[in-house]
Amino acid sequence: ARVISWMAGEKWKSAAFAAGKDIYCSTASQMFGMPVVKHGVNGDLRQKGKIAELACGYGGSVGALKAMGAMEMGIPEEELGPLVQSWRAANPHIVDFWWQVDKAVKTAIKKRIPVQVNNLRFFCKSGMLFIELPSGRRLSYVKPRIGENKFGGESVTYEGIGASKKWERLESYGPKFVENIVQGTARDILCYAMQTLRCCAIVGHVHDELIIECEKNVSVDAICDQMGRTPPWAEGLVLRADGYECEFYQKD
Repeated sequence: ARVISWMAGEKWKSAAFAAGKDIYCSTASQMFGMPVVKHGVNGDLRQKGKIAELACGYGGSVGALKAMGAMEMGIPEEELGPLVQSWRAANPHIVDFWWQVDKAVKTAIKKRIPVQVNNLRFFCKSGMLFIELPSGRRLSYVKPRIGENKFGGESVTYEGIGASKKWERLESYGPKFVENIVQGTARDILCYAMQTLRCCAIVGHVHDELIIECEKNVSVDAICDQMGRTPPWAEGLVLRADGYECEFYQKD
């Protein structure tokens, strides 16, 4: 949520992070046009804000909400479509970003010219589509082509390993490329944090967590302050790290 709002210029969301607000309450408040406070006023809407935030960021719709367990949470099926539309209406810059990326990829493939979208660069070279991330690292897609999707519309295909673990042509589109971009950038942020903390004994990492072995007198807050530093290539991105101490690795 932090990375995509920064990349797309969804300023209200970045401001909520900067103010240390509960992002699920802020999202629900933006979606439903009323204050939402955890365990307080309109607190029941927080769960809807949370599941929409988790399911809809990369173009997910009703199916994504169901996969995230929306109906098991007691949200009626007839409310799922409006929930998706409310999230998209509350995040217009993110929705626009999906389709800017979609257009940039197609233009780079069709016209073989470089295209810039915000702090991202799209270009084709040597039979590959490259997406250059803010860090300078590139995502690579083998033998990209413009094809037709199951709805008769235009789609992008490239070669890669599919769900069956076999090499095949894969289909993608704007929001899915945005997922690759955001997750790739989040990975680069974690690697920057690992370089910042290179003097610590990092013994492992799990998703967005670092595991550090240290003496008991080492300050968790000091490590969090270092880990929460914004990389020089990500100006304006609001980061924060939380941490905890334990005798052996476990969830907080």
